[in-house]
Amino acid sequence: MSDLSAFPITKKWPAKNPDVIQLYSLATPNGVKVAIALEELGLPYEVHRVDFGANEQKSPEFVSLNPNGRIPAIIDPDGPGGRPIGLFESGAILLYLAEKTGRLIPADPAARYETIAWVMFQMGGIGPMFGQFGHFHKFAADKVADNPYPVERYRDEARRLLSVLEGRLKDREWIMGEEHTIADITTYPWVRGADVFYGGREALGYKDFPAVMAWLERCLARPAAVKGLAVPADP
Repeated sequence: MSDLSAFPITKKWPAKNPDVIQLYSLATPNGVKVAIALEELGLPYEVHRVDFGANEQKSPEFVSLNPNGRIPAIIDPDGPGGRPIGLFESGAILLYLAEKTGRLIPADPAARYETIAWVMFQMGGIGPMFGQFGHFHKFAADKVADNPYPVERYRDEARRLLSVLEGRLKDREWIMGEEHTIADITTYPWVRGADVFYGGREALGYKDFPAVMAWLERCLARPAAVKGLAVPADP
């Protein structure tokens, strides 16, 4: 049995099965990425719900694993060299899981780096911009009722990013063509989330991006998506 006692987070969220990947998360656009990847890869894992309402992501135990105090984070008891490893940042975790298994990322070096580029596109563009749009469109709408600039700024940038994705997906099944990869997994929870979490479908004009919408439907129809999007379950 693996010994995870070196990770203080396991004192707050004890591992029932320390021999499997420990996932610390919530069902947000960033959080579900890792659960979806784990489901796609068929890797056994144990999920621990991090309660934002109780500010658990800022607890000393959680911050000991992710100093930035954000979900998701993982501990893999079977890390490099057979030693446990703790990781945070969803993009880094997806890349780690893909390289660990040799799946969800192309073997060809050029295609591999292209996949990573599209992961970075989401991490540096779609995630932050969609998140800011959602904040001002839904959660801070009352604070900017007399100032449309924040909503318009992030709406317009989100639409620009969707147009980039639209161009990429025209005549493609997946972002990398015929292969479903971590580039898809890191991106579609945010495209879904801008609608489901932020109610932004109309404001962002999703109807203007038919290739993106068709791709999103294909992504959401995958069994791993159906399971992963519900992880962790509501209490």
